[in-house]
Amino acid sequence: MSFINFSSREINCKIVYYGPGLCGKTTNLQHIYGKTAADRKGKLISLATETERTLFFDFLPLSLGAIKGFNVRFHLYTVPGQVFYAASRKLILKGVDGIVFTADSQIERMDANLESMDDMRLNLAAQGYDPEKIPMTIQYNKRDLPGAAPLVEMNRLLNPGGHTWYQAVAVEGVGVFETLKDIVKKVLAEVRNSY
Repeated sequence: MSFINFSSREINCKIVYYGPGLCGKTTNLQHIYGKTAADRKGKLISLATETERTLFFDFLPLSLGAIKGFNVRFHLYTVPGQVFYAASRKLILKGVDGIVFTADSQIERMDANLESMDDMRLNLAAQGYDPEKIPMTIQYNKRDLPGAAPLVEMNRLLNPGGHTWYQAVAVEGVGVFETLKDIVKKVLAEVRNSY
């Protein structure tokens, strides 16, 4: 649910990168942050405990235009992927407007992908969101690795709802902005319909 700041004339939208541990969520955000103009972004903040890390920053895109006189600012978050951080993931999903589900393409990580997808759906439902209706884009990361699962199989297992998806090699920046542009477009469509 986007937040309107009337004093700054901004609509604030939250996008969460969700997926299993070490799938590339942090790498995506670091790449986006590094390529975004300094005057268009806030600070990259890392909330780190002994064993988990959550990153977030906000940015104001240049070319999106305004919605009813309001600029749109996006806040990007990652969730800790490790299974035992369920409470953190649930908290970070609060107020979410769109999700990038980042899957690890390695065949041996498919169970972790499926577990994370199920966890995401349960956490969304627990907060009153319909997991089938929230804007989502799927990113199949680590496509460059020799043990990458076939895309047909990944879609069959992780994308029965037919969400748009992108191949990525986040460490090289491949597919990172394509994924971001897609989820931003979906979130903006929802915002325009709401206001």
